[in-house]
Amino acid sequence: MSINWLRFVSPSLKKPPLFHLCHLPPPPSSSSAVIVAMSYDKELAAAKKAASLAARLCQKVQKALLQSDVQSKNDKSPVTVADYGSQALVSFVLQQEFPDNFSLVAEEDSKDLRKGGGQEIVERITKLVNDSLTIDGSYNVTLSTEDVLKAIDNGRSEGGSQGRHWVLDPIDGTKGFLRGDQYAIALALLDGGKVVLGVLACPNLPLTSLSDAGQHSQNNKVGCLFFAVVGGGTYMQPLDGSSAVKVQVSAVENPEEASFFESYEAAHSMHDLSSLIAQKLGVKAPPVRIDSQAKYGALSRGDGAIYLRLPHKGYREKIWDHAAGCIVVSEAGGVVTDAAGQPLDFSKGKYLDLDTGIIVTNQKLMPLLFNAVRKSIQEKASSL
Repeated sequence: MSINWLRFVSPSLKKPPLFHLCHLPPPPSSSSAVIVAMSYDKELAAAKKAASLAARLCQKVQKALLQSDVQSKNDKSPVTVADYGSQALVSFVLQQEFPDNFSLVAEEDSKDLRKGGGQEIVERITKLVNDSLTIDGSYNVTLSTEDVLKAIDNGRSEGGSQGRHWVLDPIDGTKGFLRGDQYAIALALLDGGKVVLGVLACPNLPLTSLSDAGQHSQNNKVGCLFFAVVGGGTYMQPLDGSSAVKVQVSAVENPEEASFFESYEAAHSMHDLSSLIAQKLGVKAPPVRIDSQAKYGALSRGDGAIYLRLPHKGYREKIWDHAAGCIVVSEAGGVVTDAAGQPLDFSKGKYLDLDTGIIVTNQKLMPLLFNAVRKSIQEKASSL
C-alpha cells in the first residue's frame, strides 16, 4: 500500500501546514521510503483478529459482572481478569503471526499475579483465554497458566524509534468497564517510531452516532471495530465482522455548531479548562463525557467535532492511551496535536512528552480551537 503524498502537501503550498496529522511519516527520503513502500495487510488482519478476540473475552466478563448480584462494588477482580486476559490473548495471537519479529509495549505485566493469593485469578484468566481460542478455532493449542503469564509479560518492551513495536491498552477505560459503560481494546503498530496502523475495538459503542443512540436505531446494536492504516483511510465495522464502511470526521466549520468530547473522569482532564475553551469558541452544546479511546472512534465517524484532553499538571500520558486513536482520527481527516500544535511523538518510549494536553478536531476548526486553548491556558495560569 503506497501513500499519496499529495493528500498532505499540495504543490501550491510553499511551506508545510501548521498542523500535521498524528506524526505521520514525511515524504519518502532514505529510510522513510521503506515505510512508504510497505504493505501492512498481514499486520492489519492480525490486529483486527487479536482485538476482536480480546473484545469478546471482555464482553463475556462484563456481562457476568453486570448480571451478578453478589459482586461488591469494591471488587475489582472482574476488570483484573478481563484486563490481563485481553493482554494475554492479543500477545498470543500477535506472537503466533509474527514469531520472528515481535515486540509489544503494553500496560500490564504479571508481577502482581505471581504474588501470593493470585493463583485463583490466574486460573480464571487462563480458562477465559483458552475458551476464547477454542471458540475461534485458528490455533490448536491449550495454554498453561505459565504460558498465559509469559504472554502477558511479552508486553514489557520499551518501544522507541527503531524497529517495529505493537502498542496495546488491553482495556482502556477500566472504570467505564466496571460501570457497564464505554471501554476499548486499543492496538497500534509503530514502525520506525511512527504509528502506521491502529485498531480500536469498542464493545459498547453504538453502531450509529451517539446522538442517535437513544432513538433505538438498528435495534440499538452496539459493538464497533475501527481500523486505519497509514495512507489508507479509516473504516468502521460491527464487531461481528460484517462489512466495513469508510468514515470521516465532522465537516463542521462553525464552532458554535460543534459538540465536543472529554474524559468522563475529572482526574483525566481539567473540566473547568475545557469549559472555558468551549465558552471562548461559542460552543453551545454541553460536553459529551465518555471513557476510553472510544472517543477517538466516535470522533472519527463525525459524532462530535472536538476532543479535549487536558490533564492536571504532572500527569504523563502513555503511548498506549493514544496511539491507536490518533491514527484512527488522522486517517479519517482529523488533526491530533498537543496544546502547542505539535504532532504527538510516539518514538520516545512508553511516555508522550506533551505541552499541556491533547487537542483533536477537523482541519478547519483546528486554528480556532488552538487559539482558544492557548488563551484559556494563559488565563488559567495568570489566575493562580
